[in-house]
Amino acid sequence: MLHGYEEYKEDLLPMLRGMFVFVIYDKNTKELFGARDFYGIKPLYYALMGKTFMFGSEIKSFLANPNFKKELNKDMLELYLTFQYSVGTDTFFKNVFKLKPGHYFKYKDNKLKIKKYYELKFNPNNKKSLEDFEHGIKELLDDSIKAHKISDVEVGSFLSSGVDSSLIATLSNVDKTFTVGYEDKRYSEIDYAKDLSSKINVTNISHKITKEEYFEKFPNIQYYMDEPLADPSAIALYFVANTASRHVKVALSGEGADEIFGGYNIYHEPYSISWYYKIPYIIRRFIGICIYPFRHIRGFNFLYRRSLKLEDRYVGNAFMFETSEIKKILNYKPKKTYKELTKPYYDKIKNYDDVTKMQYIDFNFWLVGDILLKADKMSMANSLEVRVPYLDRILIDYARQIPTKYKIKNGKTKYVFRQVASEVLEDKFASKKKLGFPVPIREWIKDEDITKKIKETFSLANEFFNTDKIIKLLDEHIEGKKDNSRKIWTIYSFLIWYQEYFVLR
Repeated sequence: MLHGYEEYKEDLLPMLRGMFVFVIYDKNTKELFGARDFYGIKPLYYALMGKTFMFGSEIKSFLANPNFKKELNKDMLELYLTFQYSVGTDTFFKNVFKLKPGHYFKYKDNKLKIKKYYELKFNPNNKKSLEDFEHGIKELLDDSIKAHKISDVEVGSFLSSGVDSSLIATLSNVDKTFTVGYEDKRYSEIDYAKDLSSKINVTNISHKITKEEYFEKFPNIQYYMDEPLADPSAIALYFVANTASRHVKVALSGEGADEIFGGYNIYHEPYSISWYYKIPYIIRRFIGICIYPFRHIRGFNFLYRRSLKLEDRYVGNAFMFETSEIKKILNYKPKKTYKELTKPYYDKIKNYDDVTKMQYIDFNFWLVGDILLKADKMSMANSLEVRVPYLDRILIDYARQIPTKYKIKNGKTKYVFRQVASEVLEDKFASKKKLGFPVPIREWIKDEDITKKIKETFSLANEFFNTDKIIKLLDEHIEGKKDNSRKIWTIYSFLIWYQEYFVLR
């Protein structure tokens, strides 16, 4: 790396492969050079306060610096309430920023310059057949897994019920897989993981997460995250990393496959309801306006969402609060909206189909701000190195050529990828519908002890929220009037994070 930089300077970056964040100080030019990997697998934060330039993989590493001024960046809250994570280059700490994936910086004489060196561009190749892509993906995935297994220590693999981790566990020939679940079988992937592990002759080590330990560990996890994250699966990821860390130092994981191969269930929407999109937009929009007051009711929600253009309703795999809802629950006037961030990305891909647009938005928002961040923070909190073979530059450079017709086909998402998986996995594994990391938050919130805990936290939140409004969200959920679980969890996660960083420490 050092000699490569000495020889090529920033031109070294496109030659690299894998995950990285590094900073090099050039004694000859008295210049700092720092770079973050292509996809944001590893984080890099920086702050310039006075004449002190700070950088690190964790914001909390800045707190002990006598020149660091800890202030809440309140303007991030309204964006967080939409996305459920800290989005963009700003952070919840004033004057602390994230270096974006595929970017590098140069710092000299108290001046900072940032430049992009990589951007994912989808370039569908309609000349190649489905079989061509199957062969290419299999060959490059095998090569990526082989490269990611290079280690001086034993390598294991995370294993959920999804096809992504199942394929990695099968192709990698590891000795151990690691899974977490719950007593409630509806939310547990342990039985599935043990079934697959026995079939590929691998030891599966699992842990059942109790409600008590989930909530006991939650404040610590918000501290480890550096910024609030309302993805309930982050806690599950902490426990699977904790379980794995007792047996191995390195684990493979399946992040990135959905964004690249088109795996999220919502990607099928343009095909499954194509009949509705044949109705002229002006009529759909009129219907949406008429049913707006009832948009949270099943059925009406369908009509409302389809009355909006994709760029007005899709910000990534999670959309927690609408702008109108945010204005009601905050006790101050919001300054920012999600469109300020998403519009430049939609402008770049305006000529692509809706599936590719959603992939592009997820790749630049959801993958970086939620999926990869929690994987890094939760694994590092347990001193475990997690490697992600799907996010390999060579594999992605190939996969970006896959036409949408091979991603969504015969009622299935990531079709070509599942075809590859079906060569080595039984159909029940290769064709399994995506679940994510299921967590019984919806039910737990209704339990008396958890309801009490959340209500007490909400009642003291008048610095940010209209407490009557957010308690009403909780009451509606408990009474079964609405499923407000994700919205409640988004608010609660922020408040617990705020306590950790600005009240208790």
